[in-house]
Amino acid sequence: MAHRTISPLVLGFWRMLDWQRSAQQNLAFVEQCIEQGIVDTDHADIYGQYRCEAAFGELLKLKPSVREQIRIITKCGIALQQGKCAVPGHVNHYNSSREHIIASAEKSLQHFHTDRLDCLLIHRPDYLMQADEVAEAFNTLRARGDVLHFGVSNFTTSQFELLQSRLDFPLQTNQIEFSPYQMNALDEGTLDQCQRWRINPMCWSPLAGGEIFTSMTEKAHRLRQTLEQIAQEIGASGLDQVVYAWLLKHPSQPAVVLGTGNIERIRSAIGAQLLELSHEQWYRIWQASKGHAVP
Repeated sequence: MAHRTISPLVLGFWRMLDWQRSAQQNLAFVEQCIEQGIVDTDHADIYGQYRCEAAFGELLKLKPSVREQIRIITKCGIALQQGKCAVPGHVNHYNSSREHIIASAEKSLQHFHTDRLDCLLIHRPDYLMQADEVAEAFNTLRARGDVLHFGVSNFTTSQFELLQSRLDFPLQTNQIEFSPYQMNALDEGTLDQCQRWRINPMCWSPLAGGEIFTSMTEKAHRLRQTLEQIAQEIGASGLDQVVYAWLLKHPSQPAVVLGTGNIERIRSAIGAQLLELSHEQWYRIWQASKGHAVP
């Protein structure tokens, strides 16, 4: 069984600007979540067109003591062409060079008004990644105390193994897309690898961007019907709780990234941790997604 490196529920802030709140309101929300026991926060340099990190930093400026109550996980490695800074003829691309990683981490430290990042992830696999160079960047940031832990996001098993082979400390996570609607991670080896290394995968888009609730496909219809049945069986207050319980049951002990700014939805997710699915119920959801029984 994997030990906990990241808590079961993580606050995601990629939609932070959409909430249209003041720094004081965002601070109140984060403090409510801390009171509920959620302390891991998920960010990326590119979220909000490079503005979400700074917006989060504004709430930390209002009450610096909050920084000691949370963990900051952020990501780098995607270079967006945007606004006045866009270069004509240039495209969005990935950059995992030593210089880019270190510069990105330094900017994140400034945005968050902090002296360290708890975990830094490479956001997307870079086809030009030189593993030794990434390791050098990680070691430099680690030695300086700028970043305490490192991980990856959306990496294949081979990409993960390549980078891990160059490090003398373990990567802390692989943040992947995983939900009852998108189950590729079950078959492509990612979750098996997380068990092997005893790390907690982070699951982004656990509700499939809302498709589980709104899509009109046959797959979504089957899922909704099955989730509704199981919700009644286990006493769940909503379909979202059943989805979270389904994810949390996996033996790799996933960390579910919550993308909501609604404290009631946060409380609902917390309640999902108390729900227990049987093996049969878990596979009923699997079958509803696949559209066929197990072989």
